[in-house]
Amino acid sequence: MIAKITRGKTIRRLLGYLYDTVRSQDHTDPHLVASWDGFAPDPGRDTDPQAAMRQLTQALELRLNQARHNDDRNVPDRPVWQCSIRAAPEDPLLTDEQWAAIARRIVHATGIAPDDDPDGCRWVAVRHAPDHIHIAATTLRGDLRTARHWNDYLRADHELEAVEHDYHLRTVIRGDRTAAKRPTRAETEKAHRTGRARTPREQLRTIARTVVAVSTSPEEYLHLLAGSGVNVEVLHYPSGDIRGYKVALDGDTNAAGEPIWFSGSTLAPDLSYPQIRDRLTATEPITAVGPGTRRTDPWHQATAAAERIPHHLAADDEKASQAHIAAFAEALDALPIAAPVNLRPRLRQAALAFERASRSRIHADHQHARALRTAIRTIARQPTTGDGAGLAMFLDAAILAVIAIQRWHSARHHDQQVIAAHHTLIELQTAYDHAAAAPLTTLTHRTPPQPAIERWNHLIQQTIPTHAEQILTDPAWPALATTLTDAETAGHDPTRLLHQAADQRALTDARSPAHVVIWRLHRLAQRPAPSPLARAAMARSTLTTYRTPSVPTEQPAAYPPNQDPNSVSGPNRGRRQR
Repeated sequence: MIAKITRGKTIRRLLGYLYDTVRSQDHTDPHLVASWDGFAPDPGRDTDPQAAMRQLTQALELRLNQARHNDDRNVPDRPVWQCSIRAAPEDPLLTDEQWAAIARRIVHATGIAPDDDPDGCRWVAVRHAPDHIHIAATTLRGDLRTARHWNDYLRADHELEAVEHDYHLRTVIRGDRTAAKRPTRAETEKAHRTGRARTPREQLRTIARTVVAVSTSPEEYLHLLAGSGVNVEVLHYPSGDIRGYKVALDGDTNAAGEPIWFSGSTLAPDLSYPQIRDRLTATEPITAVGPGTRRTDPWHQATAAAERIPHHLAADDEKASQAHIAAFAEALDALPIAAPVNLRPRLRQAALAFERASRSRIHADHQHARALRTAIRTIARQPTTGDGAGLAMFLDAAILAVIAIQRWHSARHHDQQVIAAHHTLIELQTAYDHAAAAPLTTLTHRTPPQPAIERWNHLIQQTIPTHAEQILTDPAWPALATTLTDAETAGHDPTRLLHQAADQRALTDARSPAHVVIWRLHRLAQRPAPSPLARAAMARSTLTTYRTPSVPTEQPAAYPPNQDPNSVSGPNRGRRQR
């Protein structure tokens, strides 16, 4: 069920609309289903409808007239309160008694007429169609004070959520009031008249989100924003400190020819200046790499950070989890800048879809997720090079991150965010399929000889038995065999790399475990190969890690020295502490 609450000046006009069957032909059999005392006159059932309408109007206006007669200044300018409640098309047809019970729950929840308050406002519920009712009330109480009905929409929405459960009705997807403001009807119509595909509000929001994703400080954000075809006006306190900012799109003017300004907070809640300042203050500055220092591939850094997002979300720190989600949104906003031209539209759609999933009522602690922010800003500031393997590798990790984010929102009943994450997933999967085609084809063309393939086949069955059949029958298997061969040629231990790449939970979520393993091996193999002495030490460590020990092993240092080992879950449970 959905509710719509409006306010007006005269109850007479509202009642005339509710009982009208001539101009409103969809109004059939209008009648009362409930009222403040259960005895209100009903123009829809009375033998003299006009007389009943006058009596009903007078009864509802009684307290307003009393207050006006007493020259009471507490009479609000818009004292008429209306709440329309509509059922979903697939919901069963409710009886008048059921609608009456729902109306009483709503006036109680919103503060119009609480059940235990004899001085509650006067109200009626009119049903003039099978699927909805209108509650009409005047907002002066019996003691001639104004009803305390603020935040009424949210209260009505929460009550309707309970009604849906109690009456087994369709559950409506509800928001948490963190969504960006939608364009008004006037803005949409103006965009159509001027030939714009999107309204200025939407265009400015996209530009601002892209700019903040590549900025390293609030000052740089305002500077880059001014250089992106946007008019920017910075607002200051008397002290000179920045209070906020507002933006206007070039060419978007009102009837007087003046720019139409939007403050950052009206574009989106997380684009207000305080929010941007908090995010960018927590961002590490990009440092130049000195001579002789090994340069780390930012695509590898960003991918590693994206791969860790599911693990961060599995922790108990919700503020840190929200920070990682916000940083991931910034990565998607900046990604089109570093992507090939043919992939940019799809990636922009993914970023637009995820924008709704990036916010919730949980306040983000932006001190977290610095690694992803730093890497993605480095990527956006350097020209696109290579065969696209870096982008494909990141998108592969991003898909698994979105799945984890969708699961995180679902566990907290963030319904709109779950839907947004689902749409993002579809866009990213399509973008990945295009981005990965060329680098995977290149790997496939370098498929190793058959003896090497058989050796890797056996290694996959030993190392990743749960997904071995799916991997070995995947069209990407030749590319994976090539990746294993390249890693071994570079001096790495393929067995150890496979164990590091085989995160069972992530592979279970993946559309193609083979693709996930390819890109993880590709990233891990870029690290410097260990020396022969280090490889020997790692081989002994591998035997200890991946084989069941025959003797008790020492308690890991991660546990407190006084902790009872029998209370530890996982593979160390029950081991004797030394």
